[in-house]
Amino acid sequence: MSTKHVTTEYAETIAAQALAFLSQDKRAFEGFLATTGIDVSQIRSFADDPQFLAGVLDYTLSREQLVADFCEAAGIDPDIPRAARQQLPGATMST
Repeated sequence: MSTKHVTTEYAETIAAQALAFLSQDKRAFEGFLATTGIDVSQIRSFADDPQFLAGVLDYTLSREQLVADFCEAAGIDPDIPRAARQQLPGATMST
């Protein structure tokens, strides 16, 4: 998918995939939990929240190797997570 065609729905899907990816990497997942301040037991209740999903992408995008590994595992272009982030709450205007 072209980054120009990233919809909000697709952005939420990418963020959910990133969350699943994070959960498979103990160190990355613990870092995510520590950064967000949420408990693992709260994940399920937040998983559909667009603001939470935006935070998942923020965390993933803040670590170059993590986003590269995620994109490789998901089989997506490395620009997709950044484009997806722009479709979720709290996005800046610049990409």
